Amino acid sequence: MGMFLNSSASFKAYQAAAEDFYYVDKTMLLAELFPMLGKKNRYVCITRPRRFGKTVMANMVDAFFGRAQAARLFDRMEISRHPDYGRYRNRYDVIYIDFSRAPELCSSYQKYITRITDGLKRDLRQAFPDLEADPDMSVWDLLQEINERWDANFLFVMDEWDAVFHMPFVTQKEQRAYLLFLKYLLKDQPYVELAYMTGVLPIAKYSSGSELNMFAEYSMFEAEKFSSYFGFHDGEVDRLFQEYLERTALPRFDREDLRIWYDGYWTASGQRLYNPRSVVLALTDNQLRNYWTSSGPYDELFYYIRNNVDAVRDDLALMAAGERVPVKIGQYAAVSMEVQSREQIHSALVVYGLLTYTDGEVFIPNRELMDQYNELLLSKESLGYVHRLAKKSERMLQATQAGDTEQVEEILQFAHNTETPILSYNSEAELAALVNLCYLSARNRYRVEREEKAGKGFVDFIFYPEHRGEDCLILELKVDSSPEAAIAQIRKKQYALRFLREETLGKYTGRILAVGISYSRKTKKHSCKIEILREKCEEM
Repeated sequence: MGMFLNSSASFKAYQAAAEDFYYVDKTMLLAELFPMLGKKNRYVCITRPRRFGKTVMANMVDAFFGRAQAARLFDRMEISRHPDYGRYRNRYDVIYIDFSRAPELCSSYQKYITRITDGLKRDLRQAFPDLEADPDMSVWDLLQEINERWDANFLFVMDEWDAVFHMPFVTQKEQRAYLLFLKYLLKDQPYVELAYMTGVLPIAKYSSGSELNMFAEYSMFEAEKFSSYFGFHDGEVDRLFQEYLERTALPRFDREDLRIWYDGYWTASGQRLYNPRSVVLALTDNQLRNYWTSSGPYDELFYYIRNNVDAVRDDLALMAAGERVPVKIGQYAAVSMEVQSREQIHSALVVYGLLTYTDGEVFIPNRELMDQYNELLLSKESLGYVHRLAKKSERMLQATQAGDTEQVEEILQFAHNTETPILSYNSEAELAALVNLCYLSARNRYRVEREEKAGKGFVDFIFYPEHRGEDCLILELKVDSSPEAAIAQIRKKQYALRFLREETLGKYTGRILAVGISYSRKTKKHSCKIEILREKCEEM
C-alpha cells in the first residue's frame, strides 16, 4: 500500500460515510462504470458544484474496485444485486490522486507536481521491485514498463482535478503544463483500465487536438447520465427526514423546511435536487442554517461578477425578488477563470452551484443561497442602485410594522427616483423586484415566499416570522390600481389562512398585517395601505 497506489485511505473514508446515520446508497453508479472498463470510452469526467458528493463517490469507486481492503461493506448495498458484482469487486490496482492536496507550505507548482510524481514513482517501485531503477524515468514510462512486463493495468481515480486552477502560485503557463501532465499520464495509454475524474470546472477544450479530449464530460446541467448519483432527490430526503424524526428527541424543523432551504437545483433530465451536504448537516445538527461556506460567502459571489457588475446588476435585483432570468449558458472551462460577459458570469455561477439553471433560465435555488445574495446586495457599494435600495430596506420593515404608510411610500418613491432600469413597470414582476429590494433586510427575521398558494389564490409575498411573536405580513401588489384593491383581495382570497392552518397554528403568535402597495404609471406615484387582519395570530 502506498500514498497513491492501493492506498486504504479512500476505503476508510467511504466506510465512515456509509456508516453515517444519514447515508444514501448511490452504489449503482458502479454499474454504470462496469461496461467502460478496458474499453475505448474508459475516460469519465463528472463535474458538479462543490458539496454535491463528488469526493464520496470517488472514494466509493476506489473502495469497490481497489485491492487495498476487502470491501465487504458493499454486500449490503444495492450494487451487490448486480450480476457482475463479484467479478469486479476488489480486482484492480487503483491509483487515487486528490489534486486538492499539496505539500506543506507549498509555494510553487514544481513542489506541488513533484509531490505527485515522486510519490507515484515510489509507490510503483515498492509494488514492483524489479522495475528499472533509473530515477529520471517518467511515471508514464514506468507504468508502461509494468504493463508490458507483467500485463498489469491500473484504474485511475482523480478527485478535484481542477484544484490547480484555484491555487494562487500556479501561473497560466504552469496550468498548461499540468494539462500536459494529465495527457501524458492518461491519454491512449494501454495501462489505463479506467480513468474516473471529478471536479467543478468542465475540461478546457481548445480544439480537436485538446490535451484531455479523450474524456467524456458529464455536467449537471448538460448531461443526463450519472445525474441520479449526485445530490439528493425528494424520495431520498423523505427517508432521511424519517430517520431524523426517529433519532431526534426534539426536532426543530419539518420536512417542508428542508425543501425551502436546500432544494432547487435541476439536472439535465429535469430532476430537482437538494444540496446533499447541507441536508446531512442540518439533520445532524438539528438546525436549519447556511452550511454553504464557512467564511466570506458574499465575497465568493462577488469574485465572479466583479469584472462586469453592470452586466448582471439588474439580473441580481430580479433574482433576489424570486424571478427567473433568461440567459444562454455556455461551457465555463478551466482556463476561463476571468469572466467578463453576462453569459460567462451566469455560466460560472451555475457551474459553482451559486445559481441553478433549467429551461433556458437561471435563478437562485433556495433559502440557503438567497441569504448569500441578500448579503451581497447589502454589502457591495459597487452594485449601485441595487445596493442603495437594499440599504433602505433597513427602514422599510420598521415603517411597515408601525403602520407608517407615508414612510413606506417615501422609500418606494426614493427607489423609483434612483432611475433603476427594472422600473419600467410593464408587469407586476418588476414592481415585485423593487418591493423585494426595499424589504431585503427583513429576510434576517423572516422567511419570504413569492407567489405562494394561500387561501383561495396566490399572494405576491408572505413574510413568515422566524420568531413566533413577530408580526406576520401579507403583501399584495397592484399596477394601475389602488392599495385598497390589494387589501380587498387579501381579505377576499383569505390569504391569512396560511398562518391559521392546523399544522401552523401556535407557531406564530403576533399580529397578521395586510400590506397593499400600488403604482400608477400615469402619476408615477406609489401608494400604500396597511391593515391589521388579526391582533393575534391564534384568533380565528
